[in-house]
Amino acid sequence: MRDRTDARSLGGLAYCDAMGDPFDDLLRGVRADGTAVDRSVLTPPWALRFDDGAQLTLCVPLRGEAWVLLDGDDRPHHVGRGAAAMVRGPRPFVLTDDPASTTPPRPLRETGPGDQEPADGAGSTVLLAGAYRFQGAMPARLLDALPPVAVVTDDDCSPVSEFLESQLTRGRPGRRIVLDRMLDWLLACTLRDWFDSPGACPPTWYRAWGDVVVGPVLRAMHESPGRPWTLVSLAAEAGVSRTTMAARFTDLMGEPPLSYLTQWRMDLAADLLTDPAETVAAVARRVGYADAFGFSTAFKRVRGLTPSEHRKAAS
Repeated sequence: MRDRTDARSLGGLAYCDAMGDPFDDLLRGVRADGTAVDRSVLTPPWALRFDDGAQLTLCVPLRGEAWVLLDGDDRPHHVGRGAAAMVRGPRPFVLTDDPASTTPPRPLRETGPGDQEPADGAGSTVLLAGAYRFQGAMPARLLDALPPVAVVTDDDCSPVSEFLESQLTRGRPGRRIVLDRMLDWLLACTLRDWFDSPGACPPTWYRAWGDVVVGPVLRAMHESPGRPWTLVSLAAEAGVSRTTMAARFTDLMGEPPLSYLTQWRMDLAADLLTDPAETVAAVARRVGYADAFGFSTAFKRVRGLTPSEHRKAAS
């Protein structure tokens, strides 16, 4: 069969039926919604402690620089101007201007509209920090793909940072919604830059996304998880033989294609089940199972709980 690259649009809004990629799917469940967005002008010596249990915290020095000191880790992580740090929780950490400083850390106060901002002093740092709290299988995949501290030095996100800074002290209507959505944009931009950086270890699906064989197969699985996929139909998406597709997929992804598909379906189902409006039978159909019994059996085998037990635990 002739190899081909399947170019598809990545737009769409529907959770199961959207044409998306694994990166989109991971971030679809990660939203800032009234999250703590803080901006402070800090004059040396300063130290700020984050111990609120957030699963992920984004720290961006808009001016100046900072160091991340993670509890239990003796290595300080430098975050220069124009860089961003993603700190995976819930382990507490300290941001400081000097990793050797003995300055007692304090909480970071949120700057509200109309606040009088301190004047910038010599060597001062303007810091933006946003804490994310979320639950679900999709965000868990995202956290598993990140190290405890990921620092991105690329400045591709700088325009977003500058706009966020301008919005923090303005009292226009909708300020919180604008900040939340812009913070989401900044997080997505930072994550993508980190995955593309030379020293990062991105997840296997991110590296395989551009492969001419595995990429089309991944796109097909993620855009239509409810289709009755077989090795033959997945191979047709890539324009290669079943044997070639299965071998290439297993080599790049570390597991056979149907095993990956089952795990993806169960993670998607786990998040769908948290919606009380979704019946077990409806979720089963959306992830490719003709009846609730077969879906429940597969769900318990993969996740260790029945769909009903998972729904009760999540609530």
